[in-house]
Amino acid sequence: MELLLSDEGLAVLVPIVVYWAYCGLHATLGQSMYMDKYRLHPSTHEDSKNHVSKRQVISNVLKQQLVQVAMVTMVMMFKVKEESPISKKTSYLKLASQIAVAMVWFDLWQYAWHRALHANRFLYRNLHSWHHRLVVPYSFGALYGHPLESFITDTIGGTAAFLVSGMSPRASIFFFSLCTIKVIDNHCGLSLLPSWDRLSIWNNAAYHDVHHQLRGGKYNYSQLFFVVWDRIFGTYMPFLIEDREGMLQVRAPGLDYRRSNK
Repeated sequence: MELLLSDEGLAVLVPIVVYWAYCGLHATLGQSMYMDKYRLHPSTHEDSKNHVSKRQVISNVLKQQLVQVAMVTMVMMFKVKEESPISKKTSYLKLASQIAVAMVWFDLWQYAWHRALHANRFLYRNLHSWHHRLVVPYSFGALYGHPLESFITDTIGGTAAFLVSGMSPRASIFFFSLCTIKVIDNHCGLSLLPSWDRLSIWNNAAYHDVHHQLRGGKYNYSQLFFVVWDRIFGTYMPFLIEDREGMLQVRAPGLDYRRSNK
């Protein structure tokens, strides 16, 4: 019990608890008809348009999280433990800078791998196509994908961000919980603040929905926080969020859209 409640133990377990708790919140809210006006897709399309069942998605994500637990546990075992959670030697400014470094590193790592997985036909067909079985993304499918891809992009990338930034195990609890919440928000299929989402300053569900369109896989590779990578490397696709018959719909100029509201 003492090990589980240590900073290292919580760093392993808390992000997983946050994942399922936040997904549960989304699933509960999604049952309300009030949320329909914020949806990017009809809720029925989560079953009719996707090429993998929700049972398979849950099983896949749980298996990936078991691998992540093993990896993070090993890293924490070899991480030099600080004298205190936020020691006197670590200022809040330094803590903020460490999290900022981790955010940039992890975000760029995921952008690079995401783009490579689309650019290479072999990698896409055998790895990344798993994730695109979810034509209509939803919250707890955020981490669904091929186990090898998940290990490279999420587990190795996250571990590298942790080590490069030099953050403590306790700081990593907050960082990886933030990453978890953000990846769910980007796949939840809801645009709660469409006016803000249209600005494309911060990654969001509407922005990532463009990527899941028929030919949108060539654009909007940004995964977690920033969309700046798409703008810098020429893969940014502008989009519109339209209100049609009480439901939001994302439209990207020049792209066929994969769904119909009928």
